Amino acid sequence: MSTDILQHRKATVKLQLTEGGKALAGKCINIKQQQHEFLFGTGGFDAVQMMGQPDGTPTSEEQKAFLAVRLDKVFSVMNYATLPFYIGRYEPNEGQPDEARTMAAANYFRSRGVTLKGHPLVWHTVCADWLMNYSNREILEKLRRRIERDVSRFSGIIDKWDVINEVVIMPVFDKYDNAVTRVCREIGRVSMVREVFNAARAANPSAVLLLNDFDLSDKYVILIDGCLQAGIPIDVIGIQSHQHQGYWGAEKTHEILERYSQFGLPIHFTENTIISGDIMPAHIVDLNDWQVDAWPSTPEGEERQAREIEEMYAILFSHPLVEAITAWSSVDGGWLKAPAGLLRQDNSAKPAFSMLEKKIKSEWATNASIVTGALGELSFEGFRGNYEVECEGKKAQFTLSKDSDVIALAL
Repeated sequence: MSTDILQHRKATVKLQLTEGGKALAGKCINIKQQQHEFLFGTGGFDAVQMMGQPDGTPTSEEQKAFLAVRLDKVFSVMNYATLPFYIGRYEPNEGQPDEARTMAAANYFRSRGVTLKGHPLVWHTVCADWLMNYSNREILEKLRRRIERDVSRFSGIIDKWDVINEVVIMPVFDKYDNAVTRVCREIGRVSMVREVFNAARAANPSAVLLLNDFDLSDKYVILIDGCLQAGIPIDVIGIQSHQHQGYWGAEKTHEILERYSQFGLPIHFTENTIISGDIMPAHIVDLNDWQVDAWPSTPEGEERQAREIEEMYAILFSHPLVEAITAWSSVDGGWLKAPAGLLRQDNSAKPAFSMLEKKIKSEWATNASIVTGALGELSFEGFRGNYEVECEGKKAQFTLSKDSDVIALAL
């Protein structure tokens, strides 16, 4: 029995290699992992900004170049990006979605082999004011149509969606009036989830649909259970892990994993933040209430952040139900101005980024040199994902998955 705690991330395959129709026998084959099956992600919002401003004003060439350097650096390591679909920003005026700019950003990522997720289709925060002009029945219909429009238009480009965000608090949210809370208060949480999930599933039957929340108490467990009992097609449980008030630690991380593993569904850590500066005071209940002019990163904090991220990622990567981890901020100074990025604002790498680069591209990647047998065959075990094989300058690619058995490759 294997004692490798990462064995579930790996697979074994037999490769049959030929050249010019003949077995490639007795040759040294270099095998290099190009991409992980596991999704190591971060926010991709900078790519939207690179495509221009919401009012149509072009982004300056200087700023585009600066953002391009940032994106190149981050996604030389990461393979998964979240793009923004907050309706209050994506469609601030009814019938005028920010589709062109977002599609350009999506295509930018897709051309680089980055998997994409849209976030979120429905949320009571950053909601569109124009929805308030309608009755609850009309609001719900407009939300359905919005989902159907955007999920279908981005099908094949974005096939993962945070369908609805923070449903636990949604019907009791009282910071300000909004259209989504009005509807959820009237029809209830489970019915709200059913309506929007059914719309997303109809628009793209093969999409991966997430329920996402920051409230990780039993209330979220009850919500998930109620949705599943109602037959709602939830594919993935999304867990927000904003740790502005201090790192959870290994014990809490294991507790959260145990709590949400009971459903047997894949788990995505959708919004992970770990701070590299002073920690937000413990008395703050709503993180949004912590408003500061500046929140600097510190050398001591950066070393702490790297240690904490290393431990948390190791725990999550070793858990068989976890499929994705998204570092919410690729760069410092994002949400709440927090120093939660992997890069500093000048695009220089923080210790956390350098640590993850080593983990993802070396420790958790497989590269090998193997000599083929008399029939051009070789057996190979590695972390699941995309690979390139090379022999004497000739190359081919293959994907290693849990279903891999025998793969024929012609060089």
